Amino acid sequence: MYGNLGEFLKALEKAGELRFVRRTVSTRLEISRLTDAESKSADGGKALLFESVAESRFPVATNIFGSDRRICMAMGVGDLDELGERIRSYTEIQPPRSLREIVDFLPMAFESTRFFPRALWSGGAPCQEVVSRGGDVDLTKIPVLQCWPGDAGPFITLPLVITRCPVTGKRNMGMYRMQVYDRRTTGMHWHIHKDGSHYYGEYARLKRRMPVAVAIGADPATIYAATAPMPRGLDELILAGFIRKKPVRTVRCISVDLEVPAEAEFVIEGYVDPGDLRREGPFGDHTGYYSLADDYPVLHVTAVTHREKPVYVTTLVGRPPMEDCYLAKATERMFLPLIQTVMPEICDYRFPWEGVFHNAVVVSIQKAYAGHAQKIMSGLWGQGQMSFCKTIVVVDEEVNPADGQHILELLVRRLDLDTDITLMTGVLDVLDHASPYVNFGSKIGIDLTRRWPGEPPRQEAVEKPQPRQKSGLGSAKSALPWIADLRNPFKGKFRSEIHDPGVLFLAVEKDGTTSGRGMAERLLSAPELDTYRIMVMFDADIDLSDDSRVLWKLLNNTDSRRDLVLAGGRAVVDACVKGPADGHHRQWPEELTFDP
Repeated sequence: MYGNLGEFLKALEKAGELRFVRRTVSTRLEISRLTDAESKSADGGKALLFESVAESRFPVATNIFGSDRRICMAMGVGDLDELGERIRSYTEIQPPRSLREIVDFLPMAFESTRFFPRALWSGGAPCQEVVSRGGDVDLTKIPVLQCWPGDAGPFITLPLVITRCPVTGKRNMGMYRMQVYDRRTTGMHWHIHKDGSHYYGEYARLKRRMPVAVAIGADPATIYAATAPMPRGLDELILAGFIRKKPVRTVRCISVDLEVPAEAEFVIEGYVDPGDLRREGPFGDHTGYYSLADDYPVLHVTAVTHREKPVYVTTLVGRPPMEDCYLAKATERMFLPLIQTVMPEICDYRFPWEGVFHNAVVVSIQKAYAGHAQKIMSGLWGQGQMSFCKTIVVVDEEVNPADGQHILELLVRRLDLDTDITLMTGVLDVLDHASPYVNFGSKIGIDLTRRWPGEPPRQEAVEKPQPRQKSGLGSAKSALPWIADLRNPFKGKFRSEIHDPGVLFLAVEKDGTTSGRGMAERLLSAPELDTYRIMVMFDADIDLSDDSRVLWKLLNNTDSRRDLVLAGGRAVVDACVKGPADGHHRQWPEELTFDP
């Protein structure tokens, strides 16, 4: 495995996965525009190394994890499922019951201690070859990117933020974006549900200043570990050591009592004072929208250290596919065995990219009793960051959750709108913009498993939809002039005998005075559309033939209790922008785009 970022970049170059950009480029939008185009090219494109940056003497690396091949190289595996199988070998350990079993158990027990970080007791750490303190600190020398046109400024997007609990002394390493305000201060974007925010709250209760250290650039396993949804109190550096199969070397900071990866490229040291807040954002986020401005803690920088010749590594997030999709895929595969220790009936799961990894998951289960699918939904909604998931689809064990075409076919062929939908309310990710409330809103569970004895039968009409006449669509547009476009998205696409599954996509013009629910009720009452069972409304500027885009809009723009209208075994879903007419009084964020 790689000891640092430089070794990984050399491996990428040797593998033909690194592209050098030698012309001078700017940190303001230009690097991110080039990275966005590369990320969305075939198979994730290449990693990019910008050697000449107008605003800094340091080179910039982007998209280093952004392909199936590069994320596997970063994790040191041929396939990401290997990570899960390594974890499974530990979760399935049984307590030894004899001397012989103790002897067999000891090698694995001793091996696990190799994963714990090791401190360097003397100087000479690469991350401290150059030191700036006090008045010499100048964050503007680091080539931090302004990623999107609407961003409030430059943001550090791949930081390893290290804190320590003031009560237990346990370390946390998380990844929280940091807006650079000036030479010596940044924002600290701690979401309310994250461990960094929890520790900050403990310092605030104790009325104590909180030390913080931020490493930028490390070996790829350590960078990944900062993104992993580890349970509170478990050290992410141990996870990094597990992936690397050797410990992460750490060194004590020069101005705060914290340890950082010794092989980091840059280290920012400082403190956060409880109650010291500043407006942070907006920021172009991984949802594909700008997360809105809000007040967050301020990091006051006391020292900056770095290598003699460091590389600044960063990431660009936005509408999928982007680099963070591959990091999230590693988490998906690695943490499956841990979910299965709690719910062993789960066979597999997949997070579709269009759901931006906290809006949708498809789960296959070994169904054993009536209501089993609903039990899985409830269980997942009670598990850590799975609690943020807005849409859970449950299928039978023989169904591959990664086969999107098959899942859609089951959805339109099998779904009984009266019996297969579970609605609930609960905690949401802070980045969710569709709910009328911050951090709280509706979720939907969809049961596509085969019926079990004791469960209500599905309606026969679901299996045999009625034929539709093309003339009805033209009449509907005449009767409802706010319909800009219509598309039957699944006709003739499926392997089954169904040729017209009764689903209709509509692009509609909202005038700001009529609610989406009111428009949905008009659609359900229109005789020209009475044979369509499921209709989905999108904004008029959406290309209804762009399958990925419409799925992204559907999963991100809906709050189930408000935007799903059910009547007589039929449904309309409003995936449009919401406003006061819909009872949505929060600001609706802008979608991320670059100016032409």
